[in-house]
Amino acid sequence: MLVAASRIFSTRTHLFKPSLVRTHLPSASGYRFAFRSMADSAAASASSFNKIQIQRDGTTFDAYVVGKEDAPGIVVLQEWWGVDYEIKNHAVKISQLNPGFKALIPDLYRGKVGLDVAEAQHLMDGLDWQGAVKDIRASVNWLKANGSKKVGVTGFCMGGALSIASAVLVPEVDAVVAFYGVPSSELADPAQVKAPIQAHFGELDSFVGFSDVTAAKALEEKLKASGIPHEVHMYPGSAHAFMNRSPEGVKRRKGMGMPDEDATAVELAWSRFQSWMTRFLST
Repeated sequence: MLVAASRIFSTRTHLFKPSLVRTHLPSASGYRFAFRSMADSAAASASSFNKIQIQRDGTTFDAYVVGKEDAPGIVVLQEWWGVDYEIKNHAVKISQLNPGFKALIPDLYRGKVGLDVAEAQHLMDGLDWQGAVKDIRASVNWLKANGSKKVGVTGFCMGGALSIASAVLVPEVDAVVAFYGVPSSELADPAQVKAPIQAHFGELDSFVGFSDVTAAKALEEKLKASGIPHEVHMYPGSAHAFMNRSPEGVKRRKGMGMPDEDATAVELAWSRFQSWMTRFLST
C-alpha cells in the first residue's frame, strides 16, 4: 500500500475519525509556486461558469454554476484544496454527461484556496462543518428554486464525506455519489441516510479510517443497515483522489506519493456516476 506523504487529517474537525494521527508533511516550498501557477492556468476554464451568490442564515457565499438551465441539479463539493481547477474540471465534466446536468460548486472556504498541502490542511481544520452542511442545503434549495426538479450531491475527499453527511442531514437531497471520503459518526451516521448513495474508493488509498479499504467496508455495512439503495465500488490499483486526471492534478498526486494512473478506472467511475444520477434524478 502506498504511504501518503501528507499529514493524516486532523482530529480537530468533527468530520474525521478520532483515531487518525499525524504523519510527515512534505515540504511546502516545492509546491507553492507550481500550485499558484496551476490555479492561474485554470482561470480560462472558469469562463464557462456563472458566478452567483447564495444566502442562508444571515451569511452569503459564492457558488459557480455550469450546465443546462432546466436540467437536474448536482451540487459538487470541493476537496480540501478549495474551489480550484480540479473541482471545476469535475463540475464541467458532470454538466456534459448525458442527459445533461446543472452543476453547482458552493465555495465552502469563502474564496480561499490551498496552494500547498499545509495551506489546504489549515483551511480544512478551520472549516465550520455544520456550517458547510447548511451551505450544501442552501445550494440544493437554490437549484430546486431555479429550474432543477431533483438535485443530487457529489464530492471528492473532504467533499465526499460531506456528500454522505448531506444524505443524512439534508432532506431535500435526492441522490448522492461520494468519492473517497466517509464522515465520522460525530458529523453524521451513514446508517441514517435518507437518499440513495453510490460510493467509490481506491484499493490503495492509505488514509486510514477515512477512505481506505476498511473505511469503505465499514461504510457499506452502515448503508446496508439503512435499507436505502446503495452501491460501494472499489478500484484495484488506485489510490486516493484517483479521479484527478488533469496534468496539474496528476503532478500534484505524484508529489504526494500517489503515482497511480488508471484511465479505465476513471471512465468506469464516471459511467457508474452517470447511471446512478440519471436513475434517481430523472423526473
